[in-house]
Amino acid sequence: MKYKSKEEIYLDGPRSRQYELGFLLRVMWNFFKGLRAMHFIGPCITVFGSARFKDGHPYYDLAELVGGRIAKYGFTTMTGGGPGIMEAANKGAFENGGKSVGCNVKLPFEQHPNPYMHKWITLRYFFIRKVLLLKYSYAFIVLPGGFGTMDELYETLTLVQTGVIRDFPIVLMGKDYYEPMQTFIKRMVEEKTVSENDLKLLLITDDIDEAFHHIDKYITAHFSVKQQKPRWWLGEYRRLSKLE
Repeated sequence: MKYKSKEEIYLDGPRSRQYELGFLLRVMWNFFKGLRAMHFIGPCITVFGSARFKDGHPYYDLAELVGGRIAKYGFTTMTGGGPGIMEAANKGAFENGGKSVGCNVKLPFEQHPNPYMHKWITLRYFFIRKVLLLKYSYAFIVLPGGFGTMDELYETLTLVQTGVIRDFPIVLMGKDYYEPMQTFIKRMVEEKTVSENDLKLLLITDDIDEAFHHIDKYITAHFSVKQQKPRWWLGEYRRLSKLE
């Protein structure tokens, strides 16, 4: 019998009930591990961006400034935990006395935990990672990136647009990079696939002061941040101390 690759087996259709039960348990375990690890990290601002920009690149430097500003703002900087923009944002927070965390994911290349995090977790599935990146954050800052960054941006936009999550501020930084996308979104409005009001879901800027004025205006108007209290009998004081 010819050996089948994992992809070919997947395309065969439904797997055995035993396999599907194992998949369900792995998903549940990843969610449990992620929720338990991140329960006391907030409030956060999540920074999205490419893993491929190196230290010294203008976008890397901008992300580092963003992380530093988040630290001064008093929020935790959350990223995907990898290199590039993620590393830069974590580094900016870490070196400016802020809390810095990440939700890493297992990949065959590019993705490895950067050294500028107080706490991170490595997950098996992208969709669990995205849930955690959204769950603890009050705002989202998106720097230039590739397919993964676009996936995170458009999923966040969709959840806000449809009211699944609150209309948290979403800031795109890198005006030149995102200009073609802005043009395309305006085309969507013309074709009535999105509404005129949906344009208000995004702020596109290169100005960090403008970005944080936009974020602060929203958070001040809509939220009072409440910290959860740890329970000693669940071993939570020990986990919390790693971030203090």
